[in-house]
Amino acid sequence: MTTSATRPPAADTDVRSEVGAIVDRARAAMGAIQHYTQEQVDALVTAVAWSVARPDHAETLARMAVDEGGFGNYADKVVKINKRVVGVLGDMTGVATVGVVESDPERGLQKIAKPVGVVAALIPTTGPDATPPVKTLFALKGRNAIVVAPHPRTRRSTEAVVEYMRQACAQVGAPADLVQSMPEPSLPKTQELMRQADLVVATGGAGMVRAAYSSGTPAYGVGVGNSVHVVDDTLDEAGLADAVTSIATAKTFDYATSCLADNAIVAHESVYDRLLAGLCDAGGFRCDDEQKAALREAMWPDGGEIPSIEVVAKPASEIAALAGFTVGERDTFLIVEESGTGPDHPFSGEKLSVVLALYRYSGGIDNAAKLVNDITAYQGLGHTCGIHTSSDANVGALAASTKTARVLVNQNLNEGAGSARNGLPFTLSLSCGTWGGNITTENVNARHFVNLTWVSRPIEPRPISEELLFGAHWARYGR
Repeated sequence: MTTSATRPPAADTDVRSEVGAIVDRARAAMGAIQHYTQEQVDALVTAVAWSVARPDHAETLARMAVDEGGFGNYADKVVKINKRVVGVLGDMTGVATVGVVESDPERGLQKIAKPVGVVAALIPTTGPDATPPVKTLFALKGRNAIVVAPHPRTRRSTEAVVEYMRQACAQVGAPADLVQSMPEPSLPKTQELMRQADLVVATGGAGMVRAAYSSGTPAYGVGVGNSVHVVDDTLDEAGLADAVTSIATAKTFDYATSCLADNAIVAHESVYDRLLAGLCDAGGFRCDDEQKAALREAMWPDGGEIPSIEVVAKPASEIAALAGFTVGERDTFLIVEESGTGPDHPFSGEKLSVVLALYRYSGGIDNAAKLVNDITAYQGLGHTCGIHTSSDANVGALAASTKTARVLVNQNLNEGAGSARNGLPFTLSLSCGTWGGNITTENVNARHFVNLTWVSRPIEPRPISEELLFGAHWARYGR
């Protein structure tokens, strides 16, 4: 019996009803494509990808994202939209997600791919344009439907990209409701969507990811981005110049909206001064002690761990002005020299801005790895680090010693989300394993959006030899 004491408040009932109607439409749309062939699925994702990547649409979305959210810059967003969407489509080409997707006759096994269901996609305010189509392509490739939960600050940008994708669905004869955006987004609606969906994919701040994991629905989340880039003592002048270019490019692209953009550089003492000089030549502005103190006050006025929204993805000149000093016209990022880590040293954390912390290390690569771990232990555990080096041994030592899901070698760290010159899957959801509170360390991709049914057939018995398994142990310790 329901009483007034147990009956949900009217507002909660309204939210459940509204979200339920959206999810019901998504399930109906999924039903209409449940028998799609692989060819039909591939035609669908191709149409959706082109609807976003075509130049006029990409330019419109980039302009809307900058104007509405105030983060990043127009030219880089056009590039980001194109690279991410085209890259994801390229990765998915030839990938089987319908019917039997893997066979192993020797072991008598087959794997059959099936949809995971309705996907709830949480969208960060810094990525209202590129993030929705990337997640949508993953979902549709597995014959799922997706409901996008925009950030209220950038709702119109996300709604625009969703509308492009809905039109693309209709163009190839698929239901438009395979792709929907939560109208008038709010925290209660997003929470209810996560409860009613079958899978949650959360990209954004730590609070958003924690909410996804606590929703009771299976979820893929990401960890805090605080990427660290090591520059060791093995580089010649050409290698050092390449490091400078890579760091400056990643740090300034779209004003560092990417969680992969270098947050800290750990440079060997033998190259430190030359690296710093190179970074300044490449557009870096070296802050003195007074400017560093003013910048800290401007970025963390309340002393918390998250930078002020006023500095997030803004040009270097605006950030400097907020801190009370000026930079030159060619200065595109700010450099602060740092030695400490943790809450008392906020520059060691994720800065979400064109502010770069520069550290010095001495000795071997183990000391660099320790410093990387100290930095990411404060913020960014499990995410990404990189190294510019000519030593494979140093690569191996860094990769073995750091708690990071990705180690980028002689690359721009933004390439950690996929690149034409590496084999990492294109994505905008970079998981960080148990280090970062995630279930996987992978770049979330289309393979995460299908359930696999394993079919097992009998095979010729393969006896297990206890002698082979335990022989060495018996010989040493006895039976």
